[in-house]
Amino acid sequence: MGGKKVLYIDMDGVIVDFKSGICKLSEIDKIKYINRYDEIPKIFKSMEPMPFAIDAINKLSKHYNIFVLSTAPWENSGAWSDKIRWIKKYFGDGEDSVLHKKLILTHHKHLNIGDILIDDRTKNGADKFEGEFILFGSEDYPDWDAILKYLIRI
Repeated sequence: MGGKKVLYIDMDGVIVDFKSGICKLSEIDKIKYINRYDEIPKIFKSMEPMPFAIDAINKLSKHYNIFVLSTAPWENSGAWSDKIRWIKKYFGDGEDSVLHKKLILTHHKHLNIGDILIDDRTKNGADKFEGEFILFGSEDYPDWDAILKYLIRI
């Protein structure tokens, strides 16, 4: 860890393709949970990674001390453990995983001290983060390729 900058990365919409889970819902659940899909039990288990996210995080881990900084729905406590399971599924669950024990769940992202935060939204304190804020999906940072080019200076 010594010397590397701290890089926080949001999960939903940045590492995890949240829409991929919504697409797999039944029409009944889509109606029942409209505007609150994150409250559906086990929805996080069905989500796929964002394109190139896994590879990008593995590359960034050579240059940064990476932590996942995510918010989990208050009304769906199962989602909290599902997020850990998702990370283990895609990054491995051993101590050699780049994200082993590096998941922080909070509704107050601005309280975390670090150098950079990558998030697709400004909610939950992301817009008040004291380090550098990178808005994933924006014109300057539309995808993981743009993020890598900026952060690793390829």
